[in-house]
Amino acid sequence: MLRCNHRFPTTNSAGPPRLLRAPRKEEGEMNILAPVRRDRILAALPQCLRKEAALHVHKDFNPRVTCACQERRTGTVGFCKDTFDKNYKATIGVDFEMERFEVLGIPFSLQLWDTAGQERFKCIASTYYRGAQAIIIVFNLNDVASLDHTKQWLADALKENDPSSVLLFLVGSKKDLSTPAQYALMEKDALKMAHEMKAEYWAVSSLTGENVREFFFRVAALTFEANVLAELEKSGARRIGDVVRINSDDSNLYITASKKKPTCCP
Repeated sequence: MLRCNHRFPTTNSAGPPRLLRAPRKEEGEMNILAPVRRDRILAALPQCLRKEAALHVHKDFNPRVTCACQERRTGTVGFCKDTFDKNYKATIGVDFEMERFEVLGIPFSLQLWDTAGQERFKCIASTYYRGAQAIIIVFNLNDVASLDHTKQWLADALKENDPSSVLLFLVGSKKDLSTPAQYALMEKDALKMAHEMKAEYWAVSSLTGENVREFFFRVAALTFEANVLAELEKSGARRIGDVVRINSDDSNLYITASKKKPTCCP
């Protein structure tokens, strides 16, 4: 599952949802996070893998998001090891990683919660589903049964989340083990499944690195965009440009400042 703050799984395994969430920085809290790596800077919106199975196909970030970033009005929005471990052991319970990005000039961190797929860990994993901002369902491109299992994994995750408030991704792993003919057949079924889930589809290989970086940049960008838009909606109750009267007996404490509205935002 994804929460905003994150990190990328480097394994080539299939399994239940990865979750992303975005942590909130408390007032007065010191910033002790490491600097953003130069290869984690996003200046443009990464594009989807397949247009027929994408969350959206816009070429650029939402104009309101771009404007808010330029004016530093993003509210509280503030590949891991780049290696393949052939001796990687299956996740026991839950694993956690975090990766920092810079999107449109704004520092942004993502937390990745990797939940175990075995039935005996189901109760443990479900406690981490609540509050996810993105759900990544991973299956093995060489195992039709694992694709079928994604429906149950998604259902488990959505018990704790509003389907309309999370970003869904369906990711096929171990692409390096598929022949072109085998992959073409599996991709057809995977695209159908992604359409049913209303998820964006990707195929990756942790061994060769194919599409791994591109996928997680896409996840980071779309999660960032969703967070900024949510912050802008929250600020709608108190309009940008309003000024609070401190010394006043007037019951209406808010007055609208006579400032020219920004032309970059609707």
